Amino acid sequence: MANEPTTIEEMLHEARTIAVVGMSDKTFRASYNIGKYLHEHGYRVLPVNPALETVMGLTSYPDLDAAQAAAKTAAGKGIDMVNVFRASENVPPIVDDVIRLGIPYLWLQDEVVHNEAVARAEAAGVKCVQNDCIFRQHAARIID
Repeated sequence: MANEPTTIEEMLHEARTIAVVGMSDKTFRASYNIGKYLHEHGYRVLPVNPALETVMGLTSYPDLDAAQAAAKTAAGKGIDMVNVFRASENVPPIVDDVIRLGIPYLWLQDEVVHNEAVARAEAAGVKCVQNDCIFRQHAARIID
């Protein structure tokens, strides 16, 4: 079930490579600042935004397929978590990709909610959080 405290703890401890879907290169955007925060706290951040080539000096990927291929090539291991900064109506195809690519964790940021898609992800074995901020949850725990 999404947003369980034990699931949040597990996700923050176990995920090391995080694809940030919708990450912006605009420094005033939450997606930029949270991606930067995660990067500064030891996570490998893979920006996913088809409109950008780089964010914070990191290669930006056009989709999760490209990010997953890059993660496996560089580290021999794929994406652990997808962190979503997109409108709720964009969540179902992201869930399709997460399930197809075998990514174990999905995190939907504040105000991103899609109960049906999250239920589908959970039924496929993906652990999920929705309508919550990974920065807020991480900072409250000071996990490194």
